[in-house]
Amino acid sequence: MSGLVRRRREGGTVRILLNRPEKMNALSADMVEALIDAVEQSHEEARRAETSVIVLEGEGRNFSAGFDFSDVETQSEGDLLLRFVRIETLLQLLHASPCLTVALAHGRNFGAGVDLIAVCRQRYATGDASFRMPGLKFGLVLGTRRFASLVGMRTARALLETAATFDAGHARDIGFATAIAARDEWPALREAAAARAAELPDASRRALYDTLADRSDDEDLARLVRSAATPGLKQRISAYLQAARAA
Repeated sequence: MSGLVRRRREGGTVRILLNRPEKMNALSADMVEALIDAVEQSHEEARRAETSVIVLEGEGRNFSAGFDFSDVETQSEGDLLLRFVRIETLLQLLHASPCLTVALAHGRNFGAGVDLIAVCRQRYATGDASFRMPGLKFGLVLGTRRFASLVGMRTARALLETAATFDAGHARDIGFATAIAARDEWPALREAAAARAAELPDASRRALYDTLADRSDDEDLARLVRSAATPGLKQRISAYLQAARAA
């Protein structure tokens, strides 16, 4: 695991910290792989009944700025497609986790960073947090169905069609955020999550999550690949970035 991700154990809780604050924790290819490694290691521990809670946090000013666009010009479309696929792999690992997953979000969050929050079972945001999902501006379908399952089809359509930014209060009101919590409340939230996970035996909790899980992973991956594999991905991303800089 690289220094881009820090993994801390506190009893049966594993804290996974995105550690690229100088880049707003944008998801580079190496960071995505480090996150996958951290989650898979936690799942191995869960099978040994050593880990029951995974908490995601971001170092620095925010949780995550999403996909790292800084190297787009030097990457092939195949490289970009692979990174989107690996992000979806990460999202699916967390979504189907045998652990109670918790996201603690702050600052400005975008795209795949918002998707990372959305796949967690508990999602807390500081009062200053904001969220925006602009992927459809360059034709990418990532996390759309999971987001809609949280906030409802009508709300998801309205936010995604316009790539609108929504704040912590709106996130709570639409069901995206479980609650608003200041950072000094986060230690208590981690303790509460551990206590909640302990309410059931590990095998029972895993069975519950598996029983309640949807079975649409293959469909989600197929929709992502079809959207990203349409020729001209780099041009679409470049046009989006130019428009964003001009706005």
